Amino acid sequence: MNIQHIREIISRLNTVNVLVIGDFFLDQYLDIDRCLEETSIETGLPAHQVTGVRNNPGAAGNVATNLASLGVNTCALTVLGEDGNGYELLSQLQNHAIDTQAVISASSRVTPTYTKPMMHEPDGTTHELSRLDIKNRSEMPPAVQQEIVNRLASLIDDVDGVIVADQVEEPNHGVLTELVRTNLIEMAGRYPQKIVVADSRCRISQYLGISIKPNDREASAAMGMQSVALNDEQALDTGIRLNRLISKPVYLTRGSAGIDVFAEGIRHQVPAVRVKGPIDTVGAGDSTLAGLTAALCARAMPEEAALIGCLTSSVTVRCLGTTGTATRQDVDEALNLWVEQQTRGK
Repeated sequence: MNIQHIREIISRLNTVNVLVIGDFFLDQYLDIDRCLEETSIETGLPAHQVTGVRNNPGAAGNVATNLASLGVNTCALTVLGEDGNGYELLSQLQNHAIDTQAVISASSRVTPTYTKPMMHEPDGTTHELSRLDIKNRSEMPPAVQQEIVNRLASLIDDVDGVIVADQVEEPNHGVLTELVRTNLIEMAGRYPQKIVVADSRCRISQYLGISIKPNDREASAAMGMQSVALNDEQALDTGIRLNRLISKPVYLTRGSAGIDVFAEGIRHQVPAVRVKGPIDTVGAGDSTLAGLTAALCARAMPEEAALIGCLTSSVTVRCLGTTGTATRQDVDEALNLWVEQQTRGK
């Protein structure tokens, strides 16, 4: 790859406009001090003492904040509840200079929230306790689904690309219902010049005609296999089959092995940046998705975009205990490290 061209792509990321449509969650971290623990008089159970609350956009929200950190002009399209968590999530998005004018507030929905209690032990270590989830337990109302479709249609002319972040596992419970997905596929066909990339935990093979970014477990499950980490031969077979199915590039993320790009039946292997020290992979897929899609919008080739996705996630995995973001400068510095590692490996 032409490294100078990669640098030029990174420098252009602040010139692109990307719409993120999908399931925006609030990630709420509760910092708990074990030394302050009390015993409840009423129940006799431990009463954990919260000393700090940290709120971050999660799921599609983490994708959006990663885009914004790269300087990308970012717009959010999602559905939030008319509740305190929705107010907090909107505030967090706006603090990251993300355009929230297309966000839909619905009294019939709750704002999806992952509450993560973080226990700080006397020896200085920190670990996460059992997570508390708030999710919608019913299907998205038809009127709200139609409003999502209408807002998508009104926004598409003004963006260079669309990221589809399908987080909710229950069918039709999240933003990416069958109706919305069908309209996205039709839109991608009508606007072939637009970059559209989808990420989905459970339905990645249903985004026909749209580029996809599955990890190896999602890809194997989509092909009817047991959801497992793939070896090199299995990744080749699975990626080619997915590429043939959806007729668009497939960006198969493989952790420390990097990204396998499948386009027109050919695999291009893009090595990851080797990172030393402790890492936190929570949200790494989101930062990869943001980096590679922004790069595609900045006119990168698929392999170049995959490398920028790898560079972006190599920065965020070093943010421990939270979902991190990367700036263009961070990505450029990660490129220096990647070049050094590739040179040493020859």
